[in-house]
Amino acid sequence: MNLNRKNIRKIRGLILFAALAVLALMKFDVLCAMAVFLVKIVRPFLVGGMIAFVINIPMSFFERKLFGKEKQREKPRKLFLKCSRGISLTMAYLAVILAITLVIVTVIPQLVGTARVLTNKIPAFWDGIIKELEVIFAANPELIRILDDYENLEIDWKAIINTVVNFLQNGVGSMLGSTFSVASSIISSTVNFFISLIFSIYILAQKEKLGNQCDRLLRAYTGHKIYRATHRVLDLLNRNFSNFITGQCTEAVILGLMFVVSMTVFRFDYAVMIGVLIAFTALIPIVGAFIGCFVGAFLMLVDDPLKAFWFVVLFIVLQQVEGNLIYPHVVGNSVGLPSIWVLAAVTVGGSLMGVFGMLVFIPLLSTVYVLLREDVNRKNHEGTGKKAEIPAVESPPERVLRE
Repeated sequence: MNLNRKNIRKIRGLILFAALAVLALMKFDVLCAMAVFLVKIVRPFLVGGMIAFVINIPMSFFERKLFGKEKQREKPRKLFLKCSRGISLTMAYLAVILAITLVIVTVIPQLVGTARVLTNKIPAFWDGIIKELEVIFAANPELIRILDDYENLEIDWKAIINTVVNFLQNGVGSMLGSTFSVASSIISSTVNFFISLIFSIYILAQKEKLGNQCDRLLRAYTGHKIYRATHRVLDLLNRNFSNFITGQCTEAVILGLMFVVSMTVFRFDYAVMIGVLIAFTALIPIVGAFIGCFVGAFLMLVDDPLKAFWFVVLFIVLQQVEGNLIYPHVVGNSVGLPSIWVLAAVTVGGSLMGVFGMLVFIPLLSTVYVLLREDVNRKNHEGTGKKAEIPAVESPPERVLRE
């Protein structure tokens, strides 16, 4: 009887699953629209969670270095712990703001100055073009004859006026509508950003409490094996993402210093500014530094095109050194992923999801790599009669207290 009941439950489950799958396929467009709507609603909170995850790295560093001895005591003072959290959180946000401000203060004034120089050089450049055209026309009378033929062409001014009137009647309205939509989008993005920022502060201020609540929910509604396996995967993801962000920042600083030193040695202009800009844009894996290369080449092109050419050559050389030697080893070692798989993760992630895919696929692939390696080792040990050693999984409260 029990066996029949179990079979009946399984059949009911399969029927329900099949019905839901058929319904999902029939109403796939409705499900996609609902998914997009839900993502729009929860997007500020998702962004806030990502901001909190990134800011948690420097915040944990400040807590560990400045207040670690107090936390190691048997009975740490509660008031001291609350103050240490607020101080560390403030210092972490200030460190990020300071880094962004450094980039803005270093790069923006130089770009504005270059734009002014370029504006002053445009009249002389235009005069030179006119003189060159006069020389060309003097040496080629056929061009003057061709231009004279174009002067005799009849222009349909009525059609041109009608086109302008139609544009004023229809195009201006659409332009105003698009301008209004852009303005509302900017305001909405600004509001969502501040909501995400405030949400991230709440998460970081109460991360132990939130971690304990999630742990209790997971323990209450899952079995012991699923509970431990989930903790194992989450622990790996947390460690890999944290190490990846740290390694990416380290690699960006190394690349920026390489440009500052090499450009100073070869007496290029804007060495510090270009080094800071490349270090900032290099936070995007592999391809981010090309943005700094474009800006640097543009700045040098205004003063000396030959220097711009040699700067591009220097960039290609340093980029090859960084891409083939420094990046795979620094970032690959930080996430425990071999160099070849780092390059594969960047390539696949960039082709599927762009810049976001590059940032996400490396730690994700690292987690899959570690889990697959452990499973392969376990099966191989089982085949030889030996028991594989699996690292113990830390519960969230233990891990948070250790950090």
